[in-house]
Amino acid sequence: MGIENQASGKSEINSGYDVIIIGAGPAGMFAAYELAAGKLKTLVIDMGRDIDKRTCPMKTQSYCTHCMPCDIMCGVGGCGTFSDGTLNLRPDIGGDLAALTGDQAEAWELVDRVDKVFLKFGAPQGALLTEGPEIEELKRRAASVGARFIEIKQRHIGSDNAPAVIGRFKQDLVEKGVNFLIETEVHDLLVEDGICKGVIVSGGRVIRARYVLLSPGRRGCNWVSEMIEKHNIEARYGGIDIGVRVEVPAIIMDPVTKINRDPKFHIQTRRYDDFIRTFCTNRRGFVVKEEYEDFIATNGHSMANTESENTNFAFLVRIELTEPMENTTKYARSIAKLATTIGGGKPVLQRMGDLRRGRRSTKERLAKNLVINTLKDVTPGDISMALPHRIVMDIIEGLETLNEIIPGVASDSTLLYAPEVKFYAMHLKVDRQMETNIKNLFAAGDGAGLSRDIVNAAATGIMAAEGIIKKVNEELKKVNEELKRVEEDVKTVEED
Repeated sequence: MGIENQASGKSEINSGYDVIIIGAGPAGMFAAYELAAGKLKTLVIDMGRDIDKRTCPMKTQSYCTHCMPCDIMCGVGGCGTFSDGTLNLRPDIGGDLAALTGDQAEAWELVDRVDKVFLKFGAPQGALLTEGPEIEELKRRAASVGARFIEIKQRHIGSDNAPAVIGRFKQDLVEKGVNFLIETEVHDLLVEDGICKGVIVSGGRVIRARYVLLSPGRRGCNWVSEMIEKHNIEARYGGIDIGVRVEVPAIIMDPVTKINRDPKFHIQTRRYDDFIRTFCTNRRGFVVKEEYEDFIATNGHSMANTESENTNFAFLVRIELTEPMENTTKYARSIAKLATTIGGGKPVLQRMGDLRRGRRSTKERLAKNLVINTLKDVTPGDISMALPHRIVMDIIEGLETLNEIIPGVASDSTLLYAPEVKFYAMHLKVDRQMETNIKNLFAAGDGAGLSRDIVNAAATGIMAAEGIIKKVNEELKKVNEELKRVEEDVKTVEED
């Protein structure tokens, strides 16, 4: 690549790329996989580090050093790399692929394709199935208290094995000619006359390409919103999930997690008729922090080779807003900022018993607690000071309902970390080929609001790549037809 033009104060790189992919998470990497098969010259850009250099200092020390960008959230593999590494093999969990494809069978086929790629690069062969008397019993117990258990075929990679799987995946892409530009932030899209022609990266460098795929992952939600406003990209506000990370003794959850490693329970609260669900269960796992630009959130992971005495899961309330305030991302960020303020820059930790009694948890109460928190860099406090009253009431009611399905999950010693926020960004409006209203700008993954988990993000990446390949072929066909017409015209002139 060489410098082409500096007259405008921006250095312009003559890249020769067919496609630039913003983000090296599941959506970006699976898109690159398909594009490489289609022989398109592809560049993947990510603000984080390479997979073999991503490491969280909290592994060796008990506090967050506020790395920028956060190695848990950014880098090759995306934030899912250091999650539990559980693949939920359904098109309607973590997104709605059938709504994007317009065909249920095609949605399931995409899930199968994603699964096969993960298996190719070393994901464990065994998967937890969705049938049997134990599954039926869980469904019956949930239904008896007005809840719903969602049966899901799952494949568990583990957060300690995931980097190796991602490493092999990335190496395969490199061997097929895909280029990676790591530790580089995309500041803007290069849009000229309604057509996306590249990106502007760190240092004001312009990198041009015929097509751009917008797939920055959950960490890029805020930036995507800026791009939507600046370039008039059509989008709508979607729902947002806000709640807590729950931590209980593993023995409480074992009867369920042995049947289904990441059980999904859906509950409709009686008080407010709100939807609340379990998400990202980490059997014998660890609670971790997520570092955003101006607030702290929580998450969890589990490893295949290292276990704790606890199991943790997200317990999330779905928030939908209507006029006059529709910006769910802005609302969720304001809650997360307040929680971070209350926690003094750390997640707030409270015992369930203290929340019930309307009192804050203290170091002394936590020291006597039966459940020992796996995340140490926290502030004992009162989550009702950090989360809206309605959400707190939903959490209490929801956990008590869940307690009737899984006895002990809402005991006084249960630990609650706040905030747990799942940002799905604005939902970009795309056509069947995943192209936005900006010509040659495609979108995929969580950061574009088109998915909410690893498998669905990967599937949308495949769809976007296929959309780009289809457009390339259509344009090539037009060029060939035009050449044929020119040849015929020349032939006619010569005959005359």
